Amino acid sequence: GRPDDPELLFDREWALETIAGALRALREEMERAGKGGQFDVLKGCLTGQEESSREQMAAKLDMSEGTLKVAVHRLRQRYRMLLRAAVAETVNGEEELEDEMRYLIDVLRKQ
Repeated sequence: GRPDDPELLFDREWALETIAGALRALREEMERAGKGGQFDVLKGCLTGQEESSREQMAAKLDMSEGTLKVAVHRLRQRYRMLLRAAVAETVNGEEELEDEMRYLIDVLRKQ
């Protein structure tokens, strides 16, 4: 559909809300684990809006780049799990979940 299509706008809102919810849940988890600061530095790696290089992030968090890589990988995995869990609440079964996850990503690409 067209970018101003009401259905697409509604779906985009849904996608953004779902992502925002997963990010909020992840931030709360990280804060409970005493890693709120780490989340703030790394969250750009999840949304594709990295504000600084990996080198700068590692320095900011006083980590080696290897340790940073592992932290980013874990954060991404957890984020994906939370996102899937949020989407799973709206669908029936694994197949529908895969379709919805693909659709969510597709909707956001059409911005």
